[in-house]
Amino acid sequence: MKSLRNFALGLFFASSAIFLSGCGENNSEANITSIDTAVTSTTLNVFNWGNYINPIVLEMFEEETGIRINYSTFDSNETMYTRIVHTGAEYDVIFPSDYMIYRMIQEDLLQTLNFDNIPNFANISDRFIGLEFDPDNLYSVPYMWGTLGILYNTTMVDTPVYSWEILWNEDYAGQIFMYASERDSMAVALAILGYSLNSTNEAEIMAARDLLIEQKPLVIAYVTDQVKDFMIGGEGALALVYSGDALFSIQQNPDLRYVIPIEGSNIWVDAMVVPRTSTNVEAAEMFINFMLRPDVSALNTNLIGFSTPNIAAIELGLIYEELLNSPVFDVTDDEYARLEVFIDLGDHYRDLFTQAFTTVLAS
Repeated sequence: MKSLRNFALGLFFASSAIFLSGCGENNSEANITSIDTAVTSTTLNVFNWGNYINPIVLEMFEEETGIRINYSTFDSNETMYTRIVHTGAEYDVIFPSDYMIYRMIQEDLLQTLNFDNIPNFANISDRFIGLEFDPDNLYSVPYMWGTLGILYNTTMVDTPVYSWEILWNEDYAGQIFMYASERDSMAVALAILGYSLNSTNEAEIMAARDLLIEQKPLVIAYVTDQVKDFMIGGEGALALVYSGDALFSIQQNPDLRYVIPIEGSNIWVDAMVVPRTSTNVEAAEMFINFMLRPDVSALNTNLIGFSTPNIAAIELGLIYEELLNSPVFDVTDDEYARLEVFIDLGDHYRDLFTQAFTTVLAS
């Protein structure tokens, strides 16, 4: 995820309760039918982004298994990483993003999963299997996904929006919001220049930095979550946003549109993993398998509003049509071919990106 995990909190809550009553019967073969007594006495420590799960599913899991959930939240991948590595905190299931999963794999911080205990992995779309951050799918199970693109106001923009280059168009000086994230903003510049979003070529990184410095006089501000409110309120013409933020904003202001530029962009994936320090691995895998049930996946997706990799939930007609019919919720095959997942670049290049973006902000 990205940062705005509270999309649609409350928007679908009432209907989620109604939806719950009609779900579950379709998936009896995937339900939990036999549970080891030792596992049922477990307390499972789950660490997730804020407002990134339907509370109903936690109650369902506890009722079906007898396993108690100790649920806590974080606000960034880095906060989560610090908590895991530097405080000695013990968690059983966590929900990091792609590049952080890659980093944690490299640092031997994650358990390999026993997929015999996760048969519902078969519900995941092929699009989200074998991605760069976990190419053999040994450590992670996709949870939610989205893209990075341009949100624009059709009443303020009279230029066709199909390329990142419009964010450098002087006609929109003082009407452009960029994202206060080094990987996301640098990705835009790298894409325009035709480079990989995961470039480890110092000259390419510096060229992206210089392109952002060139753009800086046109930018109102580098923002985070508040970009939603600004765009809904008509305070900007163009903004770099995540697809979940775009969907929420469009629902609030029908003058807004979202596009994935022709040069390509980032597709992000948040996934469920088990830290190496977990002492409740069997229960953790049981929880992950439960989260992959179509009815459970739909309860989460319909409340949160981000895109689901659970193709079974979609094919069974469990996802709200309001979401499915939105052009933001999914991508075309052509768009998908132009998307790239972030991976962690290691200490040296991570520092190089940070230094480059710091220079942009200070320019």
